Formats: sequence, structure tokens, C-alpha cells
Amino acid sequence: LFADMYLAYELLSPAMQQFLEGLTAVHDGGVPYVGAYGSTPPEGGYPRSEHSVITVHPVTGKKVLYVNSGFTSHIKGLRRWESQALLDALFAHIATTPRLHCRVQWEPNTLTLWDNRCTQHHAVWDYQPHSRYGERVSVLGTEPPAGP
Repeated sequence: LFADMYLAYELLSPAMQQFLEGLTAVHDGGVPYVGAYGSTPPEGGYPRSEHSVITVHPVTGKKVLYVNSGFTSHIKGLRRWESQALLDALFAHIATTPRLHCRVQWEPNTLTLWDNRCTQHHAVWDYQPHSRYGERVSVLGTEPPAGP
């Protein structure tokens, strides 16, 4: 299942787009650990980075909504409850807006390619009794997305 983060940005109201423009989100590798184990991960064991909530794709120049429920822990400068409420709304927008989604129905020899800078993805377990196999190829050469 894929989600178009260009369109996720475009479907926000102009007022919300403007509000999000100057915000920075913390992306924390420990977030999945807490979800899986229900405890705080070991200190320093998982990478943490900061990215603008609205980024600009370095090739297309288009604006992208750059938060995800898997790793985005909070938005800097907001109170914890404000940050959580805003992120919950953005995560719900991404998860429940059908226009953003593209579902690939797996069959033998299926190949999918996507750009992580403007797409979110999630494997759907719909290929039983087959096993899933993947090769990951990462392109080097650009800085992490930055704000406009």
C-alpha cells in the first residue's frame, strides 16, 4: 500500500499548509521499539533526526508532507498535547484519504519502485501462502529533505 505525500500536502487547507510550513518534526528510530515492546528503548541505540514537516522534493520542486506514524515522535516548539493532536490529525489524513492510496496486488514476479522522498509505503499481508522477498536499493547523492 502506497500513499502519495505530494497529494497529502495539496489536499490540506491553505491555512493548514501555512501553519505547517515553519514546523520541524523529530523522527525517532525508537518509536517502533516502544510500539513493539511497550518500553523505552536503550539510550543512543536508535537514530533520531529532524526534518521540516513540509519539505520540498529536490528534483521536482514540489512540496511534500513529511511525517509518518512509524517514526515521527513530535513537533518541536509545540506542547506535547498540541504536537500529538496535530500529528494524530495528519496521520489520520494519510491513513484514511483514499485518493492518496495505491494498492499493489502481489503476484509472482511483481516489481515495485517508489521514491521515499514523496511516498509512504506499508506491506499488506495478502500473499499467503507465499513468502515475501525483497531487495532494497537506496539512491545516494541528495541531502535529506529540507524545508522550503
